[in-house]
Amino acid sequence: MPVIKYPRVRDPLFYEWDRKAQKCGLRHTIYAVNGDQYTGEWLDNLKHGKGTQIWKSTGAIYSGDWKFGKRDGYGSYSILDPVTKEYRRVYTGWWENDRRGGRGTFFYPNGELYEGEWSNGLRSGRGKMLYKDGSIYEGEWLTDQPNGQGMLRLPNGNRYEGGWKDGKKHGPGKYFYPDKGQLLEGIWVADIPKCGVLVDFGRDNAPAPTQFPLPEIELHNPAGVLAEAQAMFDDSHN
Repeated sequence: MPVIKYPRVRDPLFYEWDRKAQKCGLRHTIYAVNGDQYTGEWLDNLKHGKGTQIWKSTGAIYSGDWKFGKRDGYGSYSILDPVTKEYRRVYTGWWENDRRGGRGTFFYPNGELYEGEWSNGLRSGRGKMLYKDGSIYEGEWLTDQPNGQGMLRLPNGNRYEGGWKDGKKHGPGKYFYPDKGQLLEGIWVADIPKCGVLVDFGRDNAPAPTQFPLPEIELHNPAGVLAEAQAMFDDSHN
């Protein structure tokens, strides 16, 4: 009896091509259709591990950690200066789900710098901001604005320590005038001192004290005045 041989069933060629195209582990540079290029590690056809991405449209470059196709972990992001054709650092630090998250340093084009905590790509948590005019803010942030407790030091040496809300002085705080040797302690609302007590503070060593010292207050209790103002402030915000 003759033996009948049936042809071996084979998968279509595109299945084989797809298996060969699957990217896992360390691979050489892969070019996307839009011209972007990536060199680094892969997992299940997604960027995963250490790798470097260059965007064709902007020339920006990211080098660092990836997780399932997104920047996640520690990495550095730089952009190409159109004039000098050199790379300028924009951000170095931690990433979460393709956004700045955790601690990191951001370098602004005008020379300003922020070093601190981030959440969803915004300054949130504790951080320090160095402004172009020489001012320094150090304290708490929420959604890219000073919020909570913080200190702002001005170029002339004056400083404010106290509460902040939406980037403005808000709540109990102290404003120091080292040049005059005075201190204003009071309540701020939207950057404006609503009430407070001005006292001499280190006046004898101040470089430019006022002509006359502040008189002693005998009829009122400064601490009591501030406590009453604080109570009114709290009631108005409840």
